[in-house]
Amino acid sequence: MIVVEDVHKHFGGFPAVDGASLHIREGTITGLIGPNGAGKTTLFNVIAGVLKPTSGRVLMQGADITGLPPHELFERGLLRTFQIAHEFSSMTVRENLMMVPGGQSGETLWNAWFARGRINAEERELAAKADEVLEFLTIDHLAQEKAGNLSGGQKKLLELGRTMMVDARVVFLDEVGAGVNRTLLNTIGDAILRLNKERGYTFCMIEHDMKFIGRLCDPVICMAEGKVLAEGSIDEIKSNEQVIEAYLGTGQKNRVAS
Repeated sequence: MIVVEDVHKHFGGFPAVDGASLHIREGTITGLIGPNGAGKTTLFNVIAGVLKPTSGRVLMQGADITGLPPHELFERGLLRTFQIAHEFSSMTVRENLMMVPGGQSGETLWNAWFARGRINAEERELAAKADEVLEFLTIDHLAQEKAGNLSGGQKKLLELGRTMMVDARVVFLDEVGAGVNRTLLNTIGDAILRLNKERGYTFCMIEHDMKFIGRLCDPVICMAEGKVLAEGSIDEIKSNEQVIEAYLGTGQKNRVAS
């Protein structure tokens, strides 16, 4: 689905991503781990078009998408969420979802004046779709709640719901579990697994919760110092001495490995 080839991203003279290459296979939930400063989020931003790479390229199903802006990638079905949720706080949860699809008739002044019937029909369809998404995520009871009033975990579910309002093909999740209590984290995990198995979503997720990663992800890729350090199953990654060293340093290596 996604191929990253020798991507570099420099900020001034600092290489945040330093020759990273990886494959995200279609139909998988791929975990991306690594210590703080490893370049994970920068790589996500390059793939998702938020940043242009200094060099290297990104392919999606064989097509070169390097440097394409996020709205063009959105139209191709490549979406991402953020560590800090970006909801419209004064709008309801349902309205937040209804805003996602592009090209709505109500976006033009002409239609707002002369095509109210078409706009109303589209809004009814979008509301029905949003309600279906909220039921899938088990937060349909929050449909009329202002999005700004949601808990951190509920906002993460809302972000996931946005990807369901369009024909997402591959979704990049940036620390979906950060600041989320264990109950809601299990709900989020259930939703990700269902989207993967029932609807064919491909996921790549940055996460520090190894238990969460172990439940969802295969393969797991570890980055360090802007490079891909290792790839394998969660058990292979947890027992990899280079990974242990990258996380904890050489002084802890032998103790953790034992």
